Amino acid sequence: MRLVKADPKVSPEVKRELKPCVADEYPIDVSYGKVTDGSADDVVVNVLTCGDAVGVGSYVYREEDGAYQNVFKAEEPPVYAEIDRGDLVVTKQVYDKGDPVSSPSGENVITYRWASDRFTEEYRTHNDYSKAAGNAPTPAPEPDS
Repeated sequence: MRLVKADPKVSPEVKRELKPCVADEYPIDVSYGKVTDGSADDVVVNVLTCGDAVGVGSYVYREEDGAYQNVFKAEEPPVYAEIDRGDLVVTKQVYDKGDPVSSPSGENVITYRWASDRFTEEYRTHNDYSKAAGNAPTPAPEPDS
């Protein structure tokens, strides 16, 4: 958490979310792994809101000369980043006009790969969430005669 608070690349809006939700539990999700070609594990940090755990910022820190440097940031909520088989995968929920915050219409999944000392977008997919389930009751099956 100190890494994000001290990072000048992190927006003031995201830093405001970095307060304990309960006691000393902060709204962050941290994972470690190889996503750049560095000698040490990289650090992926997701900053979330306390109430509904919506991702407000995702960051990747890479060890360079004994200190961790910010090499990636996404601050367009809702956003969540993770390491998948050596790639950085960022999921951003999308909303159609009138969608409540609890019910996005779909998501964009963007895969980045580290090359030439930076992340480049490899591919992206869009998934629409099905509205088929809706709120309509399912009719009961007809009894066998």
